[in-house]
Amino acid sequence: MTEKRKICVITGTRAEYGQLSRLMKLISKNRKLELQLLVTGAHLSAKFGMTFREIEKDGFRITRKIDIRAGDDSPLGVSKSMSIAVLEFSKAFEKLRPDIIVLLGDRYEMLSAASAALNSRIPVAHLGGGASTEGAIDEAIRHSISKMSHLHFAGAEKERRRVIQLGESPDRVFNFGEPAVDVIRHTRLLKKKELEKKLGRKLKAKNLLITYHPVTLDTESSCEKQFANLLSALDELEDTLLIFTKPNADAGSGKIMRMLEKYTAANLEKCILFSSMGQQAYLSALSMVDAVVGNSSSGIAEAPTFKTPTVNIGDRQKGRIKAASVIDCLPEKENMLNAIRKVYSPAFRKALLKVKNPYGEGGASEKILKVIKTFPLENIVKKKFYDLP
Repeated sequence: MTEKRKICVITGTRAEYGQLSRLMKLISKNRKLELQLLVTGAHLSAKFGMTFREIEKDGFRITRKIDIRAGDDSPLGVSKSMSIAVLEFSKAFEKLRPDIIVLLGDRYEMLSAASAALNSRIPVAHLGGGASTEGAIDEAIRHSISKMSHLHFAGAEKERRRVIQLGESPDRVFNFGEPAVDVIRHTRLLKKKELEKKLGRKLKAKNLLITYHPVTLDTESSCEKQFANLLSALDELEDTLLIFTKPNADAGSGKIMRMLEKYTAANLEKCILFSSMGQQAYLSALSMVDAVVGNSSSGIAEAPTFKTPTVNIGDRQKGRIKAASVIDCLPEKENMLNAIRKVYSPAFRKALLKVKNPYGEGGASEKILKVIKTFPLENIVKKKFYDLP
């Protein structure tokens, strides 16, 4: 009997897991593959909702929990978490001996995992390379992971070309679209009454889904000011339900979280705050709200599939490929209010009917599975730098 190819998938945040879950399910069901699932970062933090429980609830068996003490969001705290992560991932790889590791995106946990894989001479398949987010340290992390990876799955053709521009061989760089779209296509969305039960209240005449993450290349004081401007803008809205989700475990998230908790506690009649809504409820809300507001990647990669507008604030997502449903605005109160007003304008609502998601229509996970299942792995860790013609 042929030995199963061992695929090690690593996830550290709720958003990451959401995008990977369809691929994970396909791997777990394939008789020629063995899924090794490592869970780390915010998934193991009470502060961020202990979201590893959602993964287990979805039927996945977690192979190992990698605790990197992700609670300290200071720059020094993040660096400490990264150093712990490199050591703990190295130990896990030594024990599990995966044939290939699957990483998504651009977070520091994934940089640590890629570094450990490089030292262990284990090939890496990287999802989401070639994207650009000029306002965040994610930009440098993402490109660094690409250089430590051996198979690449970009979300759009422009992003595929960027990975090749980094010197990666074209025969190892694929564009199948974003796997996040697959998750949408394979999730049973809640009906309105079901969502209202999950929210604990009825939707209002107007409803916004809001997620604001630290802009990690700005100063903490600048991020606080920008978020204060957002809260001040939201104060101006009438008859609007504000559904907040907490920020990622990035440097500076603690202060934003405290501001958010204080604001929602003082405005209970119009605010709901979630550490994590869970995938089904979040996507259901995304399909029903009037707009996504903030600087989350879900407003860029997922909202357009529902033709839901996005008010994209500031520089965190600057450089990303965007659908026509995305309204960019400066992190100033009046700019934000103008963008929110545009969401409700009849001309803009009419234009939404023609919106297409630039990250594809689905099917990426199945195509990625085929590559990681069949691509020859012998000597794959030795790479030649590809010079552009």
